[in-house]
Formats: sequence, C-alpha cells, structure tokens
Amino acid sequence: MGKFTFNLPDIGEGIAEAEIVAWHVKVGDRVQEDDKIADVMTDKATVEMESPVSGVVVSIAGAEGDMLAIGAPLVVIETDGADEVEVAAAPEPAAEPAQTAPAPEPARAERVEAPSLPAVAVQSAEEKSSPSTSSGRAVAVAKVLASPAVRARAAELGIDLAQVKPAEDGRVRHADLDAFLSYNGAYRAGGKPRGDEAVKVIGLRRRIAENMAASKRNIPHFSYVEECDVTALEAMRAQLNAMPGDRPRLTMLPLLIAAICRTLPDYPMLNARYDDDANVVTRHGAVHMGMATQTDGGLMVPVIRDAQDKNLWQLAREITRLAEAARNGTATSAELSGSTLTVTSLGPLGGVATTPVINRPEVAIIGPNRIVERPMFVPDGMGGERIEKRKLMNISISCDHRVVDGWDAASFVQALKRLIETPVALLAD
Repeated sequence: MGKFTFNLPDIGEGIAEAEIVAWHVKVGDRVQEDDKIADVMTDKATVEMESPVSGVVVSIAGAEGDMLAIGAPLVVIETDGADEVEVAAAPEPAAEPAQTAPAPEPARAERVEAPSLPAVAVQSAEEKSSPSTSSGRAVAVAKVLASPAVRARAAELGIDLAQVKPAEDGRVRHADLDAFLSYNGAYRAGGKPRGDEAVKVIGLRRRIAENMAASKRNIPHFSYVEECDVTALEAMRAQLNAMPGDRPRLTMLPLLIAAICRTLPDYPMLNARYDDDANVVTRHGAVHMGMATQTDGGLMVPVIRDAQDKNLWQLAREITRLAEAARNGTATSAELSGSTLTVTSLGPLGGVATTPVINRPEVAIIGPNRIVERPMFVPDGMGGERIEKRKLMNISISCDHRVVDGWDAASFVQALKRLIETPVALLAD
C-alpha cells in the first residue's frame, strides 16, 4: 500500500494561504475519488477540496479555523494499490472559483424551548382523578381554570398552574401568577437558564471580525444624521407599484439608490476608495453600489455594478437577485468585490439613527433608518400652517474623516434630502 499526500493547491487567485472552514472527513475515514474532503476559504471565495484518489485518511492538516499555506499538505491518504509508493502531489489548480459557497455557520447555542405545559394545566373539565405518588395512594388531579394567555405565560415561566392559588372564583389570572412569583423566588421570568458555550470564530464570521476591526482601527469615522420627509416618496412608490405590467415591486431601497446616484456627481469625494499604503484616493466615475446583506453565515456585501445607469425596476431586480445569491451561497467573487460606496438598511428594524461602519477601503457608507409617522407643521396654502401626519425617515452617513470633511458630508445629505422630498425628479431625464 502507498500513501498519497494531497497538498493545498493554488486556487488561482494569487493567494499565499487559506483558512480551513470545514472538514468533511476525519482520520480513519475511507474516501472515494472526488469525495469532498474539506472547505477552505480565501479572501474572496470558499472552495470545496475533493479527493483525487481513493483510500483511507491517515492524517489531516489541522482544525477548523486554522490557516494553511498554499502547497502545504492538507490530508494524507493511504491508497489501496499494492504497488504504489509514497508520493506527494498537488492537484491541478481549480479552473476558476466561480461561486462563493456559503461559509459554515458558527455553532449556535442550542435553542432552549419553553417548558411544556404541565399535564394538569391542560386537562379538560371532564378529566377525572388519576393515581400518582410513590406510596401508591390515589391523588386527585384537580382541573385548573385559566385563560389561554395565562396558560401560555405559565408555560413560559415554567409554573405548574396546579400550584397557583386563585384569588377568586377558582380561575387563575395574571395577578395570581404575579403573586405566586413574588413568593417563590425559584421561578424566574427568563425561564430555564442556559449554559455558557464557547463558539470558535472561523470562516466568514472571522473575515467579518477582521474587516470590521481593521476599518475601525484605520479609519477615523464620523457620522451625520438628517431627517427626511418621505411622504411624497412613499406615495409615488405606491403609485408605481400599482401600475400594470410585469415589473418587480419597488421597496424604498431602489428609490434611495437612484437618489444617491443622482446626487453623487456633485460630491465625487464620497464615491471613492482610499489606498492607505500608497496614500492615494481614487474618485470613481461609475457607482458600484455595495449592498450590505445579512446571511446565515454573516454580513456580505454584493455589488450592483454601474448603478447610475439603471432605472428603478432594474435596480429592484438586481437587489433581489444579488441578495438571494448572497444568502444561498451562489454569489461570485466579482459580485462580492469592487464596491465604491455601500448602503446598509435594516428595513423596519432600522431604528431612529445608526452609525454604520465603513466598508474599507471605501470612504463612506449610507444607512436609511425606519420610517415613522409623526405630526408636523406644513404650509396650509394660505400663508399659514396646519398640523398634518407625515412619514419621516432619518438618513445616517458615516465618513472617513481623512478624505471627507464634515461640510461635504452634510452638504451631500442635504442635497439628497431635497431630491428625496421632491421624488418626481427621480423619474426625470
């Protein structure tokens, strides 16, 4: 029998090392040719390594999360051929890491389910006594009268309703639960405690951590927030979505991206990338809009190429396509790199204001926040004012103070606000 050493190949990106993010085999496993061995991650892609031979795995390079140099042994496989000799060979470089496979999700803490409702708490009025106790005596199981809401709360708290004494008419109410809790310190509103768990930070989550740390360490951030009246913009969006035809539904995001692209030509310092090593700022003519997207593996930023040349419906289609590709792991390396400005939106979870972290080496990131309705003073058309319900949204921007001055950032946001509050201009040539 011989041994075959499978060296980590050059994946074709000019990299020096890769991270082991998942093992599909362990020592002692038998593998067939083309079986998956491991997933390794470079700066741009996660690539599946496949066995070039059949045999038994006798050693592996390291644990998940370890970095491995290109050309270093990944696994050693004992082959089946009687005449084979020990060899060290690297497979052919992968033709092209066309797709980014999803990085394995870090181990999550085990979900702790709410405790099941005790049997006595769900008995019907027709239920009869049942035997219990180790002494063999029959113990009557009394029915407990309580509303579904009280039962659900008791289950969440882990309270046996049979132990709760009703204050009146035999029905357990929320006040009775409160009284029970006040006299029984063993019960906690949080339910059963969950134990500590150490989760190793590897794969995409480690890349995110490294990138965020580098961004905050190297970039002097400053943030600016402005309130915009989006009542007219929301009305126009509703009208466009009501139009007949095979068009994608418009959300706020394509409207905001279109407005940003219209505003940027007057503020080129915001659509830029800063090379720290060369001390060179490149102001880009085209807008390659990064779109922060939450995935199961962590935050990814797919890129809408030449966003300035797309209409609202083309932007909507690209937003949907790229978000789905990022979430299911089919986004290519090209679709995940090269952004010149990023927009990050949490939708209904957007909060009042945000201070987003810049997607280095870009110099700015824009974050729309939650739309809220509030009473506002508006002109009444007769020289006075009246109070009217309006839809308002704050826009946050974080900038690299080495490149962008506060005046420039504020001027850009004010120009963006004027366009958002006069949305018909978005449809003008």
